[in-house]
Amino acid sequence: MLRGARRYTVSMLWIKAFHIIFIASWFAGLFYLPRIFVNLALVPSGSDAERDRLLLMARKLLRFTTLLAVPALALGLYLWWVVGIGRGPGNGWMHAKLALVLLAIGYHHGCAVMLRKLASGQTPRSHVFYRWFNEIPVLLLTAITVLVVVKPF
Repeated sequence: MLRGARRYTVSMLWIKAFHIIFIASWFAGLFYLPRIFVNLALVPSGSDAERDRLLLMARKLLRFTTLLAVPALALGLYLWWVVGIGRGPGNGWMHAKLALVLLAIGYHHGCAVMLRKLASGQTPRSHVFYRWFNEIPVLLLTAITVLVVVKPF
């Protein structure tokens, strides 16, 4: 029986490891995508080649980042729902973490909307806005990490 329990624990650790890898990769994309938006907002009018190159980079990064988010979220849901991590009484930290994960998904969606607007020729925001917008995933990842590691409530 101990052998089966060990196998379960080892497989759970592999799932956790890949969850962390996919989360880190997803957030790396979320850190960089708004930096491309900053550069797009700074492109002078008439610099079509530069604008097209940055849009191509942003589209590819968004697509890749989305592909990384899917397994990150799927593995996290598996750990929560099937394995039971963070379920039950005394796990208020998990509710806060899940709320922040929903905000991260919303941020990701917001990046896609902004990219569509930038691609259509609209630059509704200044480069300063995109610089501040770029800080949101840093705050989200910091708060999520603190909740998971410290489990303050």
